[in-house]
Amino acid sequence: MSTQRRGRPDDGGDRRTRIVAAAGRLFAEQGFDAVSLRQIAREANVDPALVHHYFDGKEALFSAAVALPADPGDLLAGLSASTSEGRGRYVAHAVLTLWEGPQRRVLAAFFRATIGSAARTRLLREVVRRRILVRVAEGLPYDEAERSLRASLAATQVVGFLLARYIVELEPIASLPAERAEELLAPALERHLTGPLPAPRGAASA
Repeated sequence: MSTQRRGRPDDGGDRRTRIVAAAGRLFAEQGFDAVSLRQIAREANVDPALVHHYFDGKEALFSAAVALPADPGDLLAGLSASTSEGRGRYVAHAVLTLWEGPQRRVLAAFFRATIGSAARTRLLREVVRRRILVRVAEGLPYDEAERSLRASLAATQVVGFLLARYIVELEPIASLPAERAEELLAPALERHLTGPLPAPRGAASA
């Protein structure tokens, strides 16, 4: 059985663009961890050395494939210095500062385009899992499973907030001053990240 490759080395096209497109397809289909740079090179029909020429490792290529309008590393740059109790307020402030800034329209367009595409949604899930949730949960005084759960709960709060305020523009939350919106979001994030969680049903009687 023959397989038709998606590009030719001598087709005169942009090889970097082909590499990014191939990486996006593979990351969406298989996830970050399962994909190798050599596999991406085969998918793009280029020499593996060319991938290393354009990108400083798989993380850099992943960022290019997702095409985020903002770098999560920059957004959460000071998070490791915050205490566990202040984690939710820090995240709320970082999110509001970003979305209230000049990139607001670009971020909203990215959000809408991602929701409308299954492949982009899968890529974004990988970004959230690898580059945001791990950073938000780092240092919390719980085991790995609970840190992951708490970070995911906080993510649901942030995504719902962004959707209501900036995409759906649900009133009155859409018209709240940024400072007030931050004041309302922060306690919910604090509760998810550091507050007591409900015990599983039946745990008390077990």
